[in-house]
Amino acid sequence: MQRGTLLGIFVAARPGARCEPRASAEVEPGVGLLGDRNAEPGAPLTRKRTLTLIAAETLEDLARAGLALAPGAHRRQLVTGGVDLELLVGRRFQIGGVLAEGTGPCEPCAHMESLTRPGVRAALAHRGGLTARVLEGGTLRVGDLLVEVRAAAQTTP
Repeated sequence: MQRGTLLGIFVAARPGARCEPRASAEVEPGVGLLGDRNAEPGAPLTRKRTLTLIAAETLEDLARAGLALAPGAHRRQLVTGGVDLELLVGRRFQIGGVLAEGTGPCEPCAHMESLTRPGVRAALAHRGGLTARVLEGGTLRVGDLLVEVRAAAQTTP
């Protein structure tokens, strides 16, 4: 079972804007982080990319390779520590008061690289993080635990 910690929350008010750190954020199902450029009020609850996460360990690897990024420059909303995000694809997890489900990898894009430096996109290929959809909203706070939620066993009537 995966367990980790929420180490950072980043919100950009509009596309291309700098991602600013937050101590906490409100999250709604189908919408995502309120106030973030990716939040879509009224979006269907089935929307697969309402949260984006990246592992602090990946960012540390980048720094060791000489590609250190300023906080938030990775363009992901949440930074986690101590959890293998790839293993959360297709699984549910709780962060603070928020229940989410991993929907797929969050591959780096040319836009992110254009806002940082050449080589970052290639260095993050296949380890750019996780996309997730919010199933139950709530408040996220830096320091919250991230815990994989095991599916309850099916019982036959």
